[in-house]
Formats: sequence, structure tokens, C-alpha cells
Amino acid sequence: MTLTTSSPVSTDPEAVRREVSTWLADNWRPEFAARGADPKVWLAKVVDSGWAAPTWPTEWFGRGLDAETSKVVAEEFRRVGAAGTGQDQYNLWAGTVLHYGQDELKHKVLRRLLMDDLAMCLLYSEPGAGSDLASIATRADRDGDEFVVNGQKVWTSGGRAAEYALLITRTDWDQPKHRGITFFFFPMRQPGVEVRPLRQATGDARFNEVFITEARVPASNMLGELNRGWWVLQTALMYERAVMGGPIGRRKGQEDSKESLDPESEASAPAPDLSLVDLAHKVGRSSDPVIRQELTTLHCLRLVNEWTGKRAAAQLKKDSSSPLASLGKLAMANILHIAGRLQVGLLGAEATLTGKESAESGDANYSMHNAFFFSIGGGTDQIQRNIIGERILGLPKEPEVDKEQPFRLVRRS
Repeated sequence: MTLTTSSPVSTDPEAVRREVSTWLADNWRPEFAARGADPKVWLAKVVDSGWAAPTWPTEWFGRGLDAETSKVVAEEFRRVGAAGTGQDQYNLWAGTVLHYGQDELKHKVLRRLLMDDLAMCLLYSEPGAGSDLASIATRADRDGDEFVVNGQKVWTSGGRAAEYALLITRTDWDQPKHRGITFFFFPMRQPGVEVRPLRQATGDARFNEVFITEARVPASNMLGELNRGWWVLQTALMYERAVMGGPIGRRKGQEDSKESLDPESEASAPAPDLSLVDLAHKVGRSSDPVIRQELTTLHCLRLVNEWTGKRAAAQLKKDSSSPLASLGKLAMANILHIAGRLQVGLLGAEATLTGKESAESGDANYSMHNAFFFSIGGGTDQIQRNIIGERILGLPKEPEVDKEQPFRLVRRS
């Protein structure tokens, strides 16, 4: 599939504004957003026009715009209420494939990823390699034009529904732990891949453990270079953290569904501080000066984090990663903890209840538990602080006694 436009790429923001405005006038209809409408009909138009990822190269469903100029695209889409743009900032799967995939793989999957037609998951963490992902022991051994994979992964969102995964493996045990890792676009639906659900304290089962035994992945599905997958992983993690640090709402009642990384998928969910204002009115504490101060603080934290998210997104357009994404993720985890505590405080003793008889208490319990998930998923709060200290504040790295040792000699749990 190629772009449906042959218009030359302009670097003048106002010329781009006129172009996208004209395109929207010709193509956008409010019925595309109506209840019951198929969102893929509109999304296909956006993807094939290049407006879904405007900073990407024109040969790969983009417009070749710079980060600053692309802002007018988002403004015009917001002006008419149309979704679909901004995937160059938040689409973890497509962005990683674009940066590191071979052309054969891009032709095969890139448009399907932009269209959200492939169910995906992440195969990173292992029982002995959580926060320290460089300690992974899942191995991939070359066998002709394929690699044979053996190992175990854990805390995998959407694993049971996934068609493909972003997978990190150990391919050279004689190199130091950060330099013997290879990254793959891995087919999940094959013999040798077993997925088991893990139930959380919230009652959800959004995570899984995955056992891989003699499964295979084509060498053409390698992302980046052999044994240099650690740097590919940094790009993928930054996309994930940028999304988690942004205005993403939570979901309830999902047993095991594909986790969307589209920021607009939760656009209709109320912001926690707004729903807490409603709760404060309902319980008669909206005039309490302490509650009002806490609500205002929460609102300010969310606003500042939105600005941080925009800075991180702009850097992601220029480079393959941005440490600002870690700042946003850490801040969002703090916001969710504050919001959960405030929600419980507003309800008082009633917050100790749960179940169908007390929907508000059940929601408060879910919020408190879910905040802890957010502090762990996508890299723990402690890992984010390390990244912020080293890459933003310029503080010295923590000592790593095994950093230069061959991985086969590194002590592992």
C-alpha cells in the first residue's frame, strides 16, 4: 500500500496547515466518529494519506515533516474533532519497526500496525530479569535463516491474544550482558509458545507468563543488528514510557485483551482530578479547604506532566529515545497514587468496602491497587529515578561490577 497523495512535502507550517485543512474538509465526516461507526474506515484514510505519522518518511506512510511543523497537523485534526494522527509519537510497535526493521518486514507489517490490525505484546521481563533487563537469559540460536528460541517471559500484557511480540533474547553469552542481546519481531501463534494468565490484586488478568520451547523466528524479523538489541530496546521502552506518562486512563473488567497504546483510545475517560471533584461534591466536602488544596495540587501536577509529555514527544520525533519519557512516567505514577489516596480519603470508612454493593468503594480500591501496577509496569519507579538522575541531571552512574564480564560468568538469580 502506498500513500494516496503525491503532494510535495512542504516545510512551511502555514502551507502544511492549509494542506491538512483542505484534506480534512474533503475527507472528514462527523459520522466517522458516530456511535457504531467502524473506526477503521476513517483510520485507513488517515494512514494512507500520511497524516497518521506526519514526521515519518513519505515512503513509509509519513509526510517527512519536522517535529515543529507537524504540530499544525495535530491542531487541525483537533479543530474538526478527528482522530488518527500522532502515531509517530505513540505507536510503540510501528515506531520500533520503522526505526530498526528491515524493508521486507516493514512492507509486511508497518501498515497493519498503524491500522491496529495486529495484536501485539512485549516479551521483555523474565523471572530473573525484571528491573535489570540486561540480565535476560532467554536464548536465540541461529539455525540457517531462522533463530531457535528457548526461555521464559513474565508480566506480558495481552499475551493470549497476541499474534506477534517484541522479543529480546540472548544471542552471545561471551559478550558483556548489555552487548549480547538481539531484538526480534516474534510470531506468537506457533508450536512451542505457551501462554498462562496471571491474576492481579485488582482482579484483572491483564498479564501472562510465556514459556517458549524450540520456537522459531525468521532472521529477517530481527530488529536492529545482531547482538545490539539493547539499543533497540531503549527506543521501544521510551515509546512505552511516553504513553504511560501521558493522559492514558485505566480500564476495568478486562480479562485479557490487547492493550492499546493509542493515546486517543482513552480520550473519553474522565481525568482523575475531574472525577474527584464530582466525588467531593457528592460527599459534601467540596468546600473543605484541605480537599480543595489537594484537588488543585493534583490538577497542577497533571498539567505540568502534560507539558513534559509534549517535550518528550518532540524529542522522540527528533531522536530514537528521550529520557523525558521516564520523567513523565514517574510523575504519572505519583499522580495516580495521590489520586487514589484522595479518593479513599473522600469516602472515609466506606472505602474499606468492595463489591457490587458499593461501586464507589470498589472503584477506590481498584484505583489504589492499580497505582502500584503503574509504579512497576514499563520499568519501576526506582529505574525511572536512575534514568532521570543519570541522563537528565547528569549524576554519576551506579557502580556495576559485572558490566564488562562475559554474561556466562555473571551471577544470576
